Amino acid sequence: MKNTTLLSAAIAASLFAGSAMAETKVIGVSIPAATHGWAGGMNFHAKQAIERLEAVYEDLDFVLATAPNAGKQVNDIEDMVATRGIDALVVLPFESDPLTPPIQAVAESGAWVTVVDRGLSVDGIEDLYVAGDNSGFGKVAGEFMVSNMPDGGDIVVFRGIPTTIDNERVDAFTAAIDGSGINVLDMQHGNWNRDDSFTVMEDFLSKYPKIDAVWASDDDMAIGILAAVEAAGRDDVQFVLGGAGMKEMIKRTADGDKMIPANVTYPPGMIATAIELTAVGMTSSSPVSGTFTIGSVLVTKENAMEFYYPDSPF
Repeated sequence: MKNTTLLSAAIAASLFAGSAMAETKVIGVSIPAATHGWAGGMNFHAKQAIERLEAVYEDLDFVLATAPNAGKQVNDIEDMVATRGIDALVVLPFESDPLTPPIQAVAESGAWVTVVDRGLSVDGIEDLYVAGDNSGFGKVAGEFMVSNMPDGGDIVVFRGIPTTIDNERVDAFTAAIDGSGINVLDMQHGNWNRDDSFTVMEDFLSKYPKIDAVWASDDDMAIGILAAVEAAGRDDVQFVLGGAGMKEMIKRTADGDKMIPANVTYPPGMIATAIELTAVGMTSSSPVSGTFTIGSVLVTKENAMEFYYPDSPF
């Protein structure tokens, strides 16, 4: 399952088939709280999808829980099982390692499990995996760096929260710049957080007298990085490459801002795709297990307005 045609067909088949269930089924949705911009957009799309699907499926109930940390998310999932007896779980893990055991317990109980975005530490637990193309995200970013730094140069790299998707992105980025003459001076976790990234960039700027460019790998981190560069009065940083398509950053790219010449898509609306596919799996015989991958696209000044959504929260 690699495209939205399958999703549309599956949903249509489910709607036309009608409800054949004898009792209401409960779908739990467990996601991180809106601790940064992408997560805020993800929360928005999750709530919109649940409202829409509750109006469509009379035999489905949804329970949504948001967590500011991994410990709270573990408790939320355990509570969903104990008090609501969920038949399915849609979960975007706050972190991979601590969430793997409780999600595995849900799967072993016989409930359907859909994992979104951040994979688990053990393969094969989930019935359905919905995510952006994280390796593609890193590859596209690395290729842009190479094309815009033909003579090489010194860069710093910002990683996100320690997860499997962060590993996939960084591994693909590193492979894409290999042999290009681009030198990674340093690589630290900014945790997809602008404040953390501001602090890390301050440290980088104090350690390295010359930084040609930054791979932020996330737009929230890019905002913190840009603020640190401006506060330090540094003019050696040529550009910052973020990602995920924050509307403010897409607009800056569209306007020709030299510090934000490009972006890489990673839509927070993938959570809605995951919830909808799970609903189809609970209400019809349409096959929805497996992997649903949403590709990453390079956004430049020429195509930026195709990805600009002014009414979006992100």
